[in-house]
Amino acid sequence: MKAAVVFEKGSIPQYADFPEPETIQENEILVSVKAASIKNLDKARAGGNHYSTENKEHQPTIIGTDGTGYLENGNKVYFFSKKGTVAEKAVADKKMIVSIPEELDFSIAAALPNAVMGSAMALKFKAGLQPGNVVLINGATGITGRIAVQIAKLYGARKVIVTGRNEESLQALRELGADEVVSLKQEDHDFKKKIKEIHQQTPIDVVLDYIWGHSVEMILSAFKGDGTFSHKTKLVTIGGMSGDTIQLSSQILRGTDIQISGSGLGSWTKEESARLFTEIIPEMYQAAVEGKIKMDTEDVDIKNIETVWNAEIQSGKRLVIRI
Repeated sequence: MKAAVVFEKGSIPQYADFPEPETIQENEILVSVKAASIKNLDKARAGGNHYSTENKEHQPTIIGTDGTGYLENGNKVYFFSKKGTVAEKAVADKKMIVSIPEELDFSIAAALPNAVMGSAMALKFKAGLQPGNVVLINGATGITGRIAVQIAKLYGARKVIVTGRNEESLQALRELGADEVVSLKQEDHDFKKKIKEIHQQTPIDVVLDYIWGHSVEMILSAFKGDGTFSHKTKLVTIGGMSGDTIQLSSQILRGTDIQISGSGLGSWTKEESARLFTEIIPEMYQAAVEGKIKMDTEDVDIKNIETVWNAEIQSGKRLVIRI
């Protein structure tokens, strides 16, 4: 069969022949793949730079961690696989399969789940978002941030504040439900002052962070209490695009009612992971069908994988490989 294969660690995937997969265990099922999205996770795993692969010896590997296609009985499904998905056929875990509504395009169905994992899981399980909550999304101009804005509103957030550096993308978030935008390009003093003003006027219940680094230091500084009772805020970090570490004053933790946690592979319980497939993704697929969730994709044929791997994709779009 044809597949997108990384033959050497760190190399660009090649469109090549590869042995067809076989179902070995009872929980495995074969899928005829039609589309698979390419995320930062896939690129990091392909290059051996992700924490889930750094201790493994590299072998020729099909890229991709999830995809969409048909089962042998003709059912249209989204699936997850540890054995690669950007190929004509893939082996899926029966417990990690979700039916796709007939009205939903394969590309949208392939692109949406990763963004949902990076937003809905944090909002529902780590932040415990409640209807009426105020949410700040830090670094919201990326694909997952755009989905997070929509899901926060879908889950009943009263107000959504977004931060980012791309002014055009930041303003476009208003069309997706953002109520207030704060630029990360302004001076530190002005950024902290603005966040503090917002927090005083409409206390922020949840911070969803996609970039970590200095911006989080500023947000925490703006939240810092003065020794009196403070509003409880949950900060959930999902990414580290601006740096993997921060300086955190113990005074902030002692003087502020803030809870800091992370959301990602390894941080969810088995029950939460199961609900992703049985409850959350199906719910988001239906929302997409109803127009409540909007997702844009850049579709490319698998034959062009080498050309597109390091190409710049239009802002706000997810790269999807069609097979």
